[in-house]
Amino acid sequence: MPEIELSSGPIDYQDTGGSGPALVLVHGPPMNETLWRKVVPLLDGYRCILPTLPLGGHRRPMKRDADLSQRGVARLLGEFVERLGLDEVTLVLNDWGGGQFLVLEEQGRRIARLVLVACEAFDNFPPGPAAKAAATVCRIPGGVWLFTRLMRVPVIRNNPNGYGGMSLRGIPDEIMDDWFAPATRSRAIRRDFAKFATSAPKREILLAWSERLGAFDRPVLIVWAAEDRLMPREHGPRLAELYPKGRLVEIADSSTLVPEDQPERLAEVLTDFLVGTGAKPSRRTG
Repeated sequence: MPEIELSSGPIDYQDTGGSGPALVLVHGPPMNETLWRKVVPLLDGYRCILPTLPLGGHRRPMKRDADLSQRGVARLLGEFVERLGLDEVTLVLNDWGGGQFLVLEEQGRRIARLVLVACEAFDNFPPGPAAKAAATVCRIPGGVWLFTRLMRVPVIRNNPNGYGGMSLRGIPDEIMDDWFAPATRSRAIRRDFAKFATSAPKREILLAWSERLGAFDRPVLIVWAAEDRLMPREHGPRLAELYPKGRLVEIADSSTLVPEDQPERLAEVLTDFLVGTGAKPSRRTG
């Protein structure tokens, strides 16, 4: 897997290559690029780039002084886009919503479109009571170690108010094991995970940042899941109203991880949005 050294540390990524429009697809914590494994094969004609950001599922630790706050990781994502020389990028987020804040930075000029798929928004950082409780645990010395061990227990892993509720289909054990493996093995990864997990600012700051997002005047697709337990249903229409060129599509029979539950429908609405906003695929098959 390719790797690039950024100011805060190494980032590995997958890149399908090709001459099509560039899509950067981003995961939540503590996940990696495999979140998009069902969707990428359906995006023929697009260059799909999937970084594994330092949200706890990353395989190599960041530098000790790395800024892994919400805005810090957004800036790191911007640096990644910049270092790869990408322009006119479509940024696609699922679960983690902090990537939106990239458009508040200078590097945001490279983002031509946003696609927000059932992600954190407004003051919903971290999303839901279970994630907030996990963030509290991560503030305690040894808390991340305890968290990773608890996630091995099926009744906790499959709890519908936590990770078990993120997919109606269920996340395969081998995928979730892969997501948690780096933090299970490495103290430095756990350090990074704790820095990010405890970084959400106060509600008034989040809402002030959100208000500024309304200045992003490029196309935005909001894809919301009808059966989501973590992302409030009203946040979908609210986001579509916030962005001047926002458009909402609601997907039925899906929870937070739409790429897991409804990959075909997600690829369909994403492709329609891309073509409709001038990002046509380089070729079509079939």
